[in-house]
Amino acid sequence: MESEPLMSTPPRRSRRLRWIVSGSIGVVLFLALSGLLARFLSVENLERDMDLELVQAEARGDLAGVIDKLSGCRANAACVAAVKRVEAIPRVRRHGAVKILNLESRTAYSLTGATGKTRVAWTVLGTLPVVQCIEVRRSGNLFSGVKVSLLALSAPIPNEGDC
Repeated sequence: MESEPLMSTPPRRSRRLRWIVSGSIGVVLFLALSGLLARFLSVENLERDMDLELVQAEARGDLAGVIDKLSGCRANAACVAAVKRVEAIPRVRRHGAVKILNLESRTAYSLTGATGKTRVAWTVLGTLPVVQCIEVRRSGNLFSGVKVSLLALSAPIPNEGDC
């Protein structure tokens, strides 16, 4: 009696199952990486929004608002005094909607954490721009989440000045 030769290729159903499993794993990996990338990129918007809120409070002359937006400032007498000195500068008081003209962050796209200065140029339409430095701390990582804290606000610097 002759035996049937063993098939060298797997049955059609087995190949289809492997393809489905491989495709499913690929889709799950793609979605996981996309979620991590979206989380990472959203931190840039978070810092920009925090910088804008700080400058808006400053332009309104809201001393308490500026102090509240700087992490740990209320408990630090030197920080409160520095904010009062900046708020006393007439050039930073503006009426109207604050517009960010340029924002250059030294902590941008940090994967783990960093502390550095962000140069922000802002204005209220119809007035000359103001350029200031904001000290920013990023902590955390891509998986646990990145936290942004604003630490200090400088007095205005020259328009072409660097932080």
